[in-house]
Amino acid sequence: MEFRYARHTTELSRIEQFYIQIVGLVNLGGFREHENYDGLFLGFPGKDWHLEFTVSDEKPDHTFDEDDALVFYVKSEDELLKIRERILNTNIGLETPKNPYWVKNGIMISDPDGFKVIFSVRP
Repeated sequence: MEFRYARHTTELSRIEQFYIQIVGLVNLGGFREHENYDGLFLGFPGKDWHLEFTVSDEKPDHTFDEDDALVFYVKSEDELLKIRERILNTNIGLETPKNPYWVKNGIMISDPDGFKVIFSVRP
């Protein structure tokens, strides 16, 4: 099985920049003018998952709360510190998660659409 998380945005270039520069994903491709949609695929080559972001003339109608988050597990504390440095160097503010587990075991920020992104070392 392959997994794709698809989300509509108005900020395709900012989303691409965020997920490549901050999260560390790779642009796996995309499309233009497909039935009034442009889009891009972000992830890692050879993996069975990726994120898809699309933009069109229609504005997204997102509803989410503080417990909705994409969680990225990194391999080590050193990798987590490097991500934290990248975040702080781009003036993105660290946020306090609502869930106490993530307060103790992760760092959280918001992407350009306001969706929460958490980084943690797998327990």
